[in-house]
Amino acid sequence: MVLAGYQAFFSPPAPTPLPTPTPPAVETGPSSATAPAPSVAGVPAATPLVADTAQRDIVVDTDSVRAVFSTAGATLKSWRLKGYLEGGAPLELVPADIPDSFPRPFTMATSDPATSKTLATALYRPSADGLTLGAMAGQLSFEYRDESGLSARKTFYFQPEMKSAAGEQPERQRYVLRVEAAVDKGGASSPVTLVSGPAIGLGYQPDGSRSVPSQGVLHLNGKVQRLTASSLQRQARYEGDIKFAGVEDQYFLNAALPASEKVSIEYLPITLPVPGDPKGQTRTFINYTVSGPGSLAVPFFIGPKHFETLRHVDPNLELVRAIDFGMFAAIVVPLLQTLNWIHGFVGNYGWAIVVLTLLINLAIFPLRHKSMVSMKKMQAVQPEVKAIQDRYAKYKLTDPERQKMNQEMMALYKQRGVNPVSGCLPMLLTMPILFAFYAMLSAAIEMRGAPFIGWLTDLSRHDPYYVTPVLMGLSMLWQQRMMPTTADPIQQKMFLMMPVIFTVSFLWAPAGLVVYWFFSNLLAIGQQFLTNRLIASPGRTSGRIPAAGASRKS
Repeated sequence: MVLAGYQAFFSPPAPTPLPTPTPPAVETGPSSATAPAPSVAGVPAATPLVADTAQRDIVVDTDSVRAVFSTAGATLKSWRLKGYLEGGAPLELVPADIPDSFPRPFTMATSDPATSKTLATALYRPSADGLTLGAMAGQLSFEYRDESGLSARKTFYFQPEMKSAAGEQPERQRYVLRVEAAVDKGGASSPVTLVSGPAIGLGYQPDGSRSVPSQGVLHLNGKVQRLTASSLQRQARYEGDIKFAGVEDQYFLNAALPASEKVSIEYLPITLPVPGDPKGQTRTFINYTVSGPGSLAVPFFIGPKHFETLRHVDPNLELVRAIDFGMFAAIVVPLLQTLNWIHGFVGNYGWAIVVLTLLINLAIFPLRHKSMVSMKKMQAVQPEVKAIQDRYAKYKLTDPERQKMNQEMMALYKQRGVNPVSGCLPMLLTMPILFAFYAMLSAAIEMRGAPFIGWLTDLSRHDPYYVTPVLMGLSMLWQQRMMPTTADPIQQKMFLMMPVIFTVSFLWAPAGLVVYWFFSNLLAIGQQFLTNRLIASPGRTSGRIPAAGASRKS
């Protein structure tokens, strides 16, 4: 209530829109190999010697990806993931509806503007008219040379073998594209820059649902940084020990993996309108460039932030840190690995969550049982606790006599073997697991589009009919009614308010999280029935335990 009131009366001013840097215009390439490259600042254009005859698309098909390259600039036009669907079609990771003034992925540049413009618009000769690779490795080269002495070559290696952990065989990396780029001018090698273009995805959800905006992600000098568009206004260029650098959204990543290659990374935020939106809403992309002192040979990962996929690309688990599991990563990772292991048996992530919930509750069964026994004892001594409190009710909180009340209560608890805080331990233990589940379900791509039963077709999104949150709230209420209660009416009201608070909080939570909490409540209810049968309710006594030095007035 305090936060809501503060925001209502002291709402922050509307944020100032970020300025949109306009990159240099990139003109459309010539229509034939005999057409000269565009002239710059009055410099005559050079006649191509090695080039393609016309601008055309080159398609490369693998089991996991359908990539489309253009001979104009030897750039990437499309990168579709066959295993991930959006609107029934393979998911596109190269942004669409981008103005021609923006460079496309893998545009090559140098420190010389005239040369960069030629490299961006020239028609490159491809080594093949298309490739169908399946699960095999393959390569596609593009070459350009003109009479000015400019020579450029770009080679893309698909599904290359990457180093593996000790004892494991190297395997093909489905979403890794190794890029080698070299530029010579008059026989001298030039420093090369590769441009990512606006990344990643569409920048908005076509169905109008909430989307997580893209942001820069950088592993620099042993630390992972996440770079928003606003933070890039302060610093955009980075150098040092870079393990990976690129752009991410909630589930997908476009990043360079320099390894031992010494490169510098520079980011550029770009704001563009949402296509066809009458409200004039905008979408934010982030362009990044990879620059080296000479030619470049850098792998790029363009694919899902899937834990096992990233682990196989980088056995040192550095790339896995591109998945933002938050402060509970130490809990999330084993939870996710266990969930995937269970999924291998049951074949449904909803039921895998149910089985994992059962295993977690079995693990905390002894602690919860001990807590319930302690709460039963606590309930039994409440009349005596109330009698002690009533005797000291006439004293103010600052009166030294109140200290004697606490001494009497502690002596009573000690004699009856009651721990007044043990009833809270199961809740304190399960809360980190709850937060870890939330982080896992928010970041793990395994949950994206994962169905459970009936109307629950995507465990990463909220229940569209709010059925499971309501059931969860009712199960919490049932559980609270079964729990041993104290004589404190204020405390009882607080406990009864918890189901309402949790129900409202979980209305828009991922459905998988609600499923976990609901089944956890059902298991706790079942354990409460079992505990009630295993233990007898302690007898109530009316005598009180006198404390040493009790008040003479009492």
